[in-house]
Amino acid sequence: MIGAPLVEARNLTRVFDVSKPWLSRLIEGERKAYLKAVTDVSFAVGRHETVALVGESGSGKSTVARMTVGLLRPTAGTVSIDGIDMWAAARAAERQKLRRRLQMIFQDPFASLNPRWRVERIIADPIKAFGLAKDNAEIRQRVGELLTLVGLDPADGVKYPHEFSGGQRQRICIARALSSNPEFIVCDEPTSALDVSVQAQILNLMRDLQDRLGLSYLFISHNLAVVRHMATRIGVMYLGRIVEMAPAAELFSSPRHPYTRLLLDALPDLAMSGRPRRPIEGEIPNPITPPPGCAFHPRCPWAFEPCKVDAPALIEGDGTGRAAACHAVAAGRI
Repeated sequence: MIGAPLVEARNLTRVFDVSKPWLSRLIEGERKAYLKAVTDVSFAVGRHETVALVGESGSGKSTVARMTVGLLRPTAGTVSIDGIDMWAAARAAERQKLRRRLQMIFQDPFASLNPRWRVERIIADPIKAFGLAKDNAEIRQRVGELLTLVGLDPADGVKYPHEFSGGQRQRICIARALSSNPEFIVCDEPTSALDVSVQAQILNLMRDLQDRLGLSYLFISHNLAVVRHMATRIGVMYLGRIVEMAPAAELFSSPRHPYTRLLLDALPDLAMSGRPRRPIEGEIPNPITPPPGCAFHPRCPWAFEPCKVDAPALIEGDGTGRAAACHAVAAGRI
C-alpha cells in the first residue's frame, strides 16, 4: 500500500450477548453468555487496492464487513475514512457524507433487492437519498448510465428483480452500489451464490470497474481461488482474529501460519504435483467457549506447549508487510 490508507480499521472487537432470558437463567442457575465474534482486528485499505479476508464459516468475516461500512457498531475499536472516525462524527450530516463514500454488495442478490420495486427505483434510491441529482430526468439518465456500465440495458429498469437471473441481479446490486459514487465497496461473498461461469463474469466486471472508477475493495470470501484473482493483500481469519496477513502472491507461494497452510492444502492440486498434502482436521471451536491460548491449537499439527497457554500476537516478521500470529512461526519451528 502506497500513501495514507483510504479506510483503516483499528482493534475492531464485537461481542454479542447470547444469554437466555433473565427468568430462564434464574430458574436454571445459568450466567450470562457472550459470543466474541471479532477480537482485535486491524487492517488498512489503500486507494485503488483490494484487500481480502478469508476463512471458514464462523470466523467473523461478515461481522467485520458490517462494522466497516457502519451497519454494526463495534464494541471496541475504530473505523476511519481518510483519517476521520466514522463513529466519532458529531453530526448526522457528517456521518452521511462519510457513508456516501462507502457501499456494500451482499452475498444473496435476490434477498438484498426489494421485490416490490422496479430496478430503476432500486438504483435511483441512493441517488435521491444523497441528493446527487437535480431532477427526475437527471436521475433517469444516471440510472441508464449505471445499467449500461454493469452490462445491462437501460430498458431493463422497468423490470422487477424476479425477472432476472442470479448474475443479472448481482449486476443490479453493483449498479446500486455505484449510484452514490463511492470510493470504497465492501463485497461480502458477492459470487458464492452464482454458477462458476457467472462468477468469472462478475469478478471480471468488478476488476474492470475498479480500474475505470478507481475503486477500493474489501473482499470477503471463503474461496481462495477467487481472492487469488482479486486481491493485492489477503488476511486469513480464524475464530474472530486475523492470524496471517500477506501480499496475495507471497501468501500462496509461501504461507506461514499453519491454518493458512492447511487451507491451501485443501485446494485441488490441478497441476498434479504429487506434493504431500495435509487436510484440516476437526471443526472450528464454539466461539462462546473458545479454547485457551491459540484458538487453533486443538487442530494444529505444529502446536506445542505455549500454544495452549498464550494467545499469539500478530507480528510482522521480515519487514515485507507479512505478519503471522503463531508461536511456532515466532520460535522458528515452521
